[in-house]
Amino acid sequence: MPFHIVLLVLIAALLHASWNTLLRGGADRLWSMTVMCMAVAIASAVAALFLAPPAKASWFYAVLSAVLHVGYNLFLVRSYRVGDLGQTYPVSRGSSPILITLFASVFAGERIAVGALLGIALVSGGIISLAFERCRLAVPSLPYALGTGCFIAAYSVTDGIGVRLSGAPMAYTAWMCALWGVLMPLVYIGLRGANSLLTPRPGFITAFIGGLVSLLAYGIVIYAMSGAPMGAVSALRETSVLFAALMGYFFLGETLTVRKMLACAVIALGTIIIG
Repeated sequence: MPFHIVLLVLIAALLHASWNTLLRGGADRLWSMTVMCMAVAIASAVAALFLAPPAKASWFYAVLSAVLHVGYNLFLVRSYRVGDLGQTYPVSRGSSPILITLFASVFAGERIAVGALLGIALVSGGIISLAFERCRLAVPSLPYALGTGCFIAAYSVTDGIGVRLSGAPMAYTAWMCALWGVLMPLVYIGLRGANSLLTPRPGFITAFIGGLVSLLAYGIVIYAMSGAPMGAVSALRETSVLFAALMGYFFLGETLTVRKMLACAVIALGTIIIG
């Protein structure tokens, strides 16, 4: 994998951990997530105006990905309701690289070298081990965390195929994210009503900025997947758990044990092997 792709994906990992920390620290996470999606929709729609539309063959994947992103949003919010960032985040992110590698092999015909598979396994294993306490998986929201990982794998492979068919990674990203950003507020309104969404609240600016950060992070990942194996890109992106562990410690008052630091070292080793 080219060095500049590795560097870009690691930057995306840092950005991804940042907006997840903002979301986990919020009081009403569903509202915060919806505001983030509104920011994504606005920024993506503006960008789409200046870009030629992607190839027609990619539109099915853009629509499917937008729907899958909404499912991911709902599961992520639910998993954070009872789980710490340092526990829920590793399970959801750690399960996705293996699933993406499997799905990409089945649906996109990808083959990955043995060395890269070893790196992916190390990254996933290290990530998931962050969620263990005293030899048991201490994640109250485990089903939702694993469900989140499944949605991550599904939309990542969908976008990996779509962006390759689009002929224009930036245009595909803009249109897909605009669709996703519109769908999530509609779901919120269906659940809670329009007044709940439009009533001014503290934290709006923070959530809005978090949405822009999330858009930038995923745009980088889609660009990387246009020319690199999906599983390897995903494994590199999921090093965001390293940043999440540190942010959870410094900003959310979560613990950072020797075991967690050893798991982070395994993740770093896997990243080096992939790179």
